[in-house]
Amino acid sequence: MTSSSGSSTAQDFDRLIQWRRHLHTHPETAYEEEQTAAFVAERLRDFGLDPMTGIGRTGVMARIDGHGPGPVIALRADMDALPLTECEARPYRSSHAGRMHACGHDGHTAILLGAAERLAAQRTFRGCVVLVFQPAEEGKAGARAMLEDPRWAEFGIERIYGLHNWPDFPLGRFAVLDGPCMASSDTFEFTLKGTGGHAAYPHRSPDVPGAAAQLAVTLSGLGRRLAAPTDPLVVTVTQIHTGTASNIIPADARVGGTVRCLNEALRDRVEAELDALGRAMAAAYGISIQCNYTRQYPVTVNHPEAAAELRRAAAAVPGLEELVGVAPTLGAEDFAFFLQVLPGAYLWLGGQDDTHRAPLHSCHYDFNDASLSLGVGLWQHLVQDVLARPA
Repeated sequence: MTSSSGSSTAQDFDRLIQWRRHLHTHPETAYEEEQTAAFVAERLRDFGLDPMTGIGRTGVMARIDGHGPGPVIALRADMDALPLTECEARPYRSSHAGRMHACGHDGHTAILLGAAERLAAQRTFRGCVVLVFQPAEEGKAGARAMLEDPRWAEFGIERIYGLHNWPDFPLGRFAVLDGPCMASSDTFEFTLKGTGGHAAYPHRSPDVPGAAAQLAVTLSGLGRRLAAPTDPLVVTVTQIHTGTASNIIPADARVGGTVRCLNEALRDRVEAELDALGRAMAAAYGISIQCNYTRQYPVTVNHPEAAAELRRAAAAVPGLEELVGVAPTLGAEDFAFFLQVLPGAYLWLGGQDDTHRAPLHSCHYDFNDASLSLGVGLWQHLVQDVLARPA
């Protein structure tokens, strides 16, 4: 990825773009990243590395040993696409209907490949860099699957770092927060059951749809009652299902949605509150209500020392400047599982310009290739900083 002097070249940048656009053209969703993993492994072998495949089902890992003993750190990129049909007629648009890289994981993977090539060629550091190409970030907990794979422990990772492109920030800007930066993500589903009956005689059967409507209204205002204005909490109803005809009082209904917050204690309280709310509504309406609460991703909490290392490395990359005063987001990220067991941190890398304004998870979205070299520079500076060779 570098010239003989160690600096990147226009040819290197073109190759990064080719990799990224190849991945964009061939998206694969969670735990189906077979071709993506094969592409990654092939590139790593080209760099003289020995990748291990199938970790966490479809993940890829490889190590780059430096000169002499030292810490073992990991750099992570997610590989999966979304179940979404691309709207734009780009030359490199998705070749698979219903699948699209609408979150920039194609760019994250290309960045880590570029960094791997550069670091493998130079090795001007001590210790070891572990490359983590993770599957199934989009709601399927690929990070947890990798951690649960027995081969994960063989790498002896002591610290881990991740990045995500952020189209809300201008190209050339970055942010990394101390402490909570992304929310937990849980789902809930209430199942309501009555007896059903004729719509002309509502007094003869419990009002299941009325209970569902009241439950949805109560849930929508729950955040204001449970959390202080300075402690973000979102309880969002996204589904209400009931009824089949205008003259039938339905016997059952379902109300579902999501819970997001930045505080694990508050997360526990919300789960308990939803269960209590279901029991109270069941008593009030004379029906049965069951609440199924599913914990998905925990809060992503950056470790301050690792965040400072990322901040320092990013500030050393020409063309990158920090955005200050950035608030945490209520989006979620399964990098949180790594940070529950390892020190580490997660950085947002801006990508917005005149032609890249679509938000993440939009069918119009496209990763900004101009940020590829910035991401590679970030990883290189981080490694040289954290794994600096002793004098």
